[in-house]
Amino acid sequence: MNEVYTEKEILGDALNSEKNATTLYNLGANECVHDNLRETMLDLLAKEHDIQVDVFNQMHTMGYYPTPAAEAKKVQEAKAKFECGFKAV
Repeated sequence: MNEVYTEKEILGDALNSEKNATTLYNLGANECVHDNLRETMLDLLAKEHDIQVDVFNQMHTMGYYPTPAAEAKKVQEAKAKFECGFKAV
């Protein structure tokens, strides 16, 4: 039984795989005791994030992952909210 996947399904699967990979590399980096291993995990995490952005942008460009336009006020509110939380840490 040969199932044919659509381009949208393939890209969606790739995006989900990247999301899972970044989660695991992040967890690994957080739990590293040795600095060299932690740096390696962080390098791999950054590369996975780059791939994730590429896949997302491809999906968005092709109309497979539409995103609504954000109002400038909402963007500023979100930035203020997260900057405040970051400073508190």
